[in-house]
Amino acid sequence: MTTNQTDSNKPTRRGMLKVIGGGVIFAAAGAGGYLVTRDPSTARQPWLNAGQDEVDPRRRALSYAILAPNPHNRQPWVIELRGEGEIILYCDADRHIPHTDPFDRQITIGLGAFIETLVIAASQDGFRVDVQAFPEGDAMPLLDDRPVANIRLVKDASIKADPLLAQIAHRRSNRDAYSLDRQLPDTAIAALSNSAIHGANIGITKEVQKVARLREIGVEAMRIEYVTPRTLGESIDLMRIGKSEIIANPDGISLGGPFFETLALLGQLNRDAMRDPSSFAWKTGLDNTLSPLKTGTAYGWLVSEGNNRLDQIIAGRDYARFNLKATELGISIHPNSQALQEYEEMKPQFNSVHAELGISQPQRVQMFVRMGYGSTVKQSPRWPLANRIRKA
Repeated sequence: MTTNQTDSNKPTRRGMLKVIGGGVIFAAAGAGGYLVTRDPSTARQPWLNAGQDEVDPRRRALSYAILAPNPHNRQPWVIELRGEGEIILYCDADRHIPHTDPFDRQITIGLGAFIETLVIAASQDGFRVDVQAFPEGDAMPLLDDRPVANIRLVKDASIKADPLLAQIAHRRSNRDAYSLDRQLPDTAIAALSNSAIHGANIGITKEVQKVARLREIGVEAMRIEYVTPRTLGESIDLMRIGKSEIIANPDGISLGGPFFETLALLGQLNRDAMRDPSSFAWKTGLDNTLSPLKTGTAYGWLVSEGNNRLDQIIAGRDYARFNLKATELGISIHPNSQALQEYEEMKPQFNSVHAELGISQPQRVQMFVRMGYGSTVKQSPRWPLANRIRKA
């Protein structure tokens, strides 16, 4: 599952300035008063608002659920509130990513992560959450207008607050470079390996040679996605460049903050250039997309017993827990799941990652993540809860 890019994942400033020239420095200095105001902080407000001022326990839990990890930060959830304690979850028909996720597998995993985050959040108020996935059928090969899940909150005195609740607001997908020296402790690996409770199997390795082989697969998979025009174009179409675009559409791949604003103002960052393999923007984008993937000291993966919609929902639910447990342990993770995508150009990497991990049909690797210790990054932009609720 590829999630969104934030302003923390930026081209190296020294390299960019060297190529663009000193004019950028003077322009940035002259526009300093303007640029320092360009952080799209209001698009991150849902992270601060989670659990606030919500009387309905469903809405309170949902205010956390909208912070769940999801591919390309598409936030594909649409919610209906019905009756007493009932939630109907749908996939937004406008949120598919057909070139990199042609069968909606990644979107479904994101919806599973949404469900689990909701379950964890509801536990703080003593609610059990009963989930019936795909009550009207599995919606294959693509998700459609049928419900993804019927969800009901039921007051239950036996329910205690899930310890992972405290990590929801701190969870990130960190795409920056990680330390190449700091290893994951065995105790952390054991805790992460046991974090799944719904049926997915988690594997983690920090063995140097295996990490090197998995890194090679992950880097090449990302390169393929980048150099394939239609898959790169899909990402470019979802890019929000600068504060105004991010606030107007707080989903997709956000390129925010003073550095990207400067490049955009100077004409060095635009969608046409990003699509042109001969351009500075395309070449720099490739280099800076691949470079962080060459760092980190471990890889993790989630495997399901099959690949039907319920398997994908389970993978998403357990990935949410895995991600939150990593947050609790101070470990950075970055989905490098390009190798798991089901389009023609990716077949060699798809086969390679399954072979390297010893996974064969009917089992399926659903998530593949780079792991290690990285710097602190900002939250991804989010649509407010009200935007994702529709009337029944």
